[in-house]
Amino acid sequence: MATFGDIGVAAAFNILSALIFLIAFAFLRLQPFNDRVYFPKWYLKGLRSSPSHSGTFVNKIVNLDWRSYIRFLNWVPEALKMPEPELIDHAGLDSAAYLRIYLLGLKIFVPVTLLSWAILVPVNWTNNTLAVLSQGDEKITFSNIDKLSISNVPHGSPRFWTHVVMAYVFTFWTCYTLMKEYEIIAAMRLHFLASEKRRPDQFTVLVRNVPPDPDESVSECVEHFFLVNHPNHYLTHQVVINANKLAKLVEEKKKKENWLDYYQLKYSRNQAKRPMAKTGFLGLCGDKVDGIDYQTAEIERLTQEIEAERERVKTDLKCIMPAAFVSFKTRWGAAVCAQTQQSRNPTLWLTEWAAEPRDIFWANLAIPYVSITIRKLIAAVAFFFLTFFFMIPVSAVQSLANIESIEKRLPFLEPTVEQKFIKSFIQGVLPGLALKIFLIVLPTILMMMSKFEGFLSISALERRAAFRYYLFNFVNVFLVSIIAGSALSQLDSFLRQSPKEIPVTLGVAIPMKATFFITYVMVDGWAGIAGEILRLKPLIFFHLKNFFLVKTEKDRDEAMDPGSIGFNTGEPQIQLYFLLGLVYAVVTPIFLPFILVFFALAYMVFRHQIINVYNQEYESAAAFWPDVHGRIIYALIFSQIVLMGLMGTKGIYEAPLVLIVLPVLTIFFHLYCKGRYQPAFVKFPLQEAMMKDTLERAREPNLNLKGYLQHAYIHPVFKDEEDDEDEGFNTKLDDSVIVPTKRQQSRKNTPVPSKLSGGSSPSLPDHEGSLS
Repeated sequence: MATFGDIGVAAAFNILSALIFLIAFAFLRLQPFNDRVYFPKWYLKGLRSSPSHSGTFVNKIVNLDWRSYIRFLNWVPEALKMPEPELIDHAGLDSAAYLRIYLLGLKIFVPVTLLSWAILVPVNWTNNTLAVLSQGDEKITFSNIDKLSISNVPHGSPRFWTHVVMAYVFTFWTCYTLMKEYEIIAAMRLHFLASEKRRPDQFTVLVRNVPPDPDESVSECVEHFFLVNHPNHYLTHQVVINANKLAKLVEEKKKKENWLDYYQLKYSRNQAKRPMAKTGFLGLCGDKVDGIDYQTAEIERLTQEIEAERERVKTDLKCIMPAAFVSFKTRWGAAVCAQTQQSRNPTLWLTEWAAEPRDIFWANLAIPYVSITIRKLIAAVAFFFLTFFFMIPVSAVQSLANIESIEKRLPFLEPTVEQKFIKSFIQGVLPGLALKIFLIVLPTILMMMSKFEGFLSISALERRAAFRYYLFNFVNVFLVSIIAGSALSQLDSFLRQSPKEIPVTLGVAIPMKATFFITYVMVDGWAGIAGEILRLKPLIFFHLKNFFLVKTEKDRDEAMDPGSIGFNTGEPQIQLYFLLGLVYAVVTPIFLPFILVFFALAYMVFRHQIINVYNQEYESAAAFWPDVHGRIIYALIFSQIVLMGLMGTKGIYEAPLVLIVLPVLTIFFHLYCKGRYQPAFVKFPLQEAMMKDTLERAREPNLNLKGYLQHAYIHPVFKDEEDDEDEGFNTKLDDSVIVPTKRQQSRKNTPVPSKLSGGSSPSLPDHEGSLS
């Protein structure tokens, strides 16, 4: 079992690692040639110029001002002094709400930690239960850390009622804090939506599962439907096009152009020798050819293929998907359409708010709607097997937490592992580090699953991946770690005991696993967070690109990799700490200070990164907060159930009956919050929409909204094309004119003129709406 000494070695190792990262960051950020690595957000906003553009050659590379090194820690107060309203204006509400998750952790666990250490630690420490148990069975091991946990309270002792009372106190405080934070975030979201600048998604709805019509194209069908059913608010639309192949060709051409830049730059530095390249896989095999000529020929080939594919997309009706982005004259009209059922058949004309253009994941728009259910089922099955098979390496990692297990399986290592420092390192650092390494590739796998399911926006992809990551952490990092590390490691002891003693030993063993999670928090939450601010990977890649590819200032800007907050990886990590804190708050209070260090350090680091580094890919106005709130509630309920089971093994049989009230109250609290605050994150109030529309009409009476919206949802591969197909909407609509549709069945009249109805067929039968 890990001792105070082992935890001390682990803490020293991780604190030293964190300090090295922070000092290295403080030094590297002062160097002019690293300015774009540590302050890319200001460059993207055009508010910062490179310090390497002026001064002597040495000053362009190294900061020679010795006074700046004295103030090398001034990044901490600078990160904390920006007010929250200014932060929202600077980085968006998503970033500000994400930071509030760390603040929420501090609000919950600071009082919980103080109460636990003031009340529960003395109650647990002033007993000798573990010492007595170890004398009766020498295979039951414990350390001084375990004496601070509930395991050290005697069986049937009335002291357990202290833990029951504190469970109620912690639950009420957690729920109160969650409710107040939910209220604050909901108000911030409504204020943000009311005050933010005009955006295309405020007027636009995504329509899916458009029914086929034998007499009308998808574009004509969409226009006719909305002119009939939303005659006073419909403005324009853009049909969704399957341009995935074209997008791949454009991306491949961009890579070839980067290689051509590399070879040309290499040749300019040494014109005595032409650069050579291999034509095989990844440039590692194949014929050796002139690099510049080869890449030039490849770019010419791809240019021709791109032009041919672009023409095919324009003329092939199979590229038209039964979906469209429909824009309205007012936010009110868009809100009505997005939040109501459009037809008597609930599976047709499905409407939802369109994501902002930069948030759309264009590749998934080409996925047929009917296949999404099957895709989700396949992804769920794949995730189940991924979680199940990952239990094997996680269980193997947990054996490292028990030095006796290593000596039993690898006896030749016994002289080595028994050395004091090595033993402390193995039990205090290695388990958490090994588990962290196993989890590196997981976010990529989960994001691939989310893309396969067919989600249409990057924000939805990240929220789905975050949900799966949370489930994975709950099962493999938490449950499997406890089972493999505690119950199985003492299985031999269980088998030798009488059945009535096994629950007692199990109740003692589960809290002992806190030592492993302490090491994990120090590795992942201390050193890992400090490593985030160093940005070692972006630093290396920026300088490689700067040396091999950069020829202009535009190239240098593109070489920057600001990144983003990474909701799909960061939020599940935070939720794991909420789960651990709530579970061990009553059981093992010594765990809580390590959680507090994580929340405080992470808040400081990510506030700096959000202000100076991250460039968020999208803005969802904190739409993820219901997920954050819900997962903390689930963690709270789980901690209550665990405590109920644990009390049942301690001889206080009335305690579970008293504790069963807590999950019931927590569920009712969650339902209250869901009904009171969640609608603000799901629907847009018509009152707010009308208010914003009225203000905009008063301020900008001559706004050309059609011109603002008609190009907003064009596929990125068509952005650079000159559009010639936007005629027909420049004239004012005359409600008195009636134009028949092209339908042969049920020939209805459209109450306003249609540019596609009646008259000759357009040359591109389905793309007036899609490319205009």
